[in-house]
Amino acid sequence: MSKTAGRPLRADAERSVRAILAAAERVLAVNPGASMEQIAEAAGVTRTTVHRRFANRQALVDALAAEAAAKLAEAIEDGHPETAPPLVALHRATANVLRVKGAWGFALGTAATESDRALRTHDEIARRCVELLGRLRAQGLIAPDADLEWVRRVFYALIGEALHGEHATGPDPAPDPDPDALAARIVDTLLHGVGPRTALRPAP
Repeated sequence: MSKTAGRPLRADAERSVRAILAAAERVLAVNPGASMEQIAEAAGVTRTTVHRRFANRQALVDALAAEAAAKLAEAIEDGHPETAPPLVALHRATANVLRVKGAWGFALGTAATESDRALRTHDEIARRCVELLGRLRAQGLIAPDADLEWVRRVFYALIGEALHGEHATGPDPAPDPDPDALAARIVDTLLHGVGPRTALRPAP
């Protein structure tokens, strides 16, 4: 449940905050410099209501980043990274992350780097990602000497490129936008690269 000033909100206030945060994501994704008034209008509430929930614009942006980070953590948890077969968990978590990142692009971008709460959540997500990669390594799906922190960074980069890369300008067609299909492509590239699947033989 969302909080302001450390106190849980009533149900009506909770709905108001969620409407404001959803509107803030929509508005700021298009215009990062949008005002509190513009966000209030998009949320269908008064400017006073927004200021009652958030002391200033930065407080709103910080809350937005924290909310999006929490949704990202929930998406990963839904993949059961500690208990599901690791390859299944990786695929499901990847598809879930694609959905969340696609919906909360602003909040998970620059805004996330300015919020202490969001940064703490992202640090925890990174830790859990490395643990899942460790399970994959234990099953022989990642090289035993692989640097798991480096693998995590490559994994993040693949997700970012899949979502934000300029696919339409390249010679190859854009990948299937379906999150499950795109997750399969990301996981395949992470674990197998782009080289031939058969071992290269030296020339005679």
